[in-house]
Amino acid sequence: MKNQNFITEFVFMGLSQNPTMQKIVFIVFLMVYIATVVGNMLIVVTILCSPALLGSPMYFFLAVLSFVDVCYSSAITPKMVVDSIHERKTIKFEGCMIQLFAEHFFGGAEMIILTAMAFDNYVAICKPLHYSSIMTWRLCGILVRVAWTGGFLHSIIQILFTFHLPFCGPNVVDHFMCNLYPLLKLACTDTHILGLLVTVD
Repeated sequence: MKNQNFITEFVFMGLSQNPTMQKIVFIVFLMVYIATVVGNMLIVVTILCSPALLGSPMYFFLAVLSFVDVCYSSAITPKMVVDSIHERKTIKFEGCMIQLFAEHFFGGAEMIILTAMAFDNYVAICKPLHYSSIMTWRLCGILVRVAWTGGFLHSIIQILFTFHLPFCGPNVVDHFMCNLYPLLKLACTDTHILGLLVTVD
């Protein structure tokens, strides 16, 4: 299937068209982004530097979750913060696909890590005497690998669906980042079935 795109870039509507509001958005989101990165990296460093904490599966998963959260935030927020102070908010088609991939990759991995953490808590509460024999380092490693693999598979499916869509009409995305559903609205084909498939995935 050949990709028939006449669009080389997308234009974001952003969160606001008001210049004063754009400055407020810039400051607020920059502060939230810095707090997110610093806070999560502080969690990662604290756990990695403390053998007692790193020896616990709960803290191991928390360190992985914090790292994934930093990656997820860094895939979207810096572009959004910079765009909030520019009048014209554009992104190249390839850049949009990369952002879409990163968003779904890290988001999918984060969901699976949260599920692994829920399983860890379930075992700790419901089977406390068997906890150490169930939550081994081997199982923890497998769960983290499943998270990264699941995130990759989820995102590659989304990209394969989106990359082959023909974009030939308007290029204005009614959003502040590359998101799948606003992009589906811009495709020059019927995307109703595709929207259902994306929802199932």
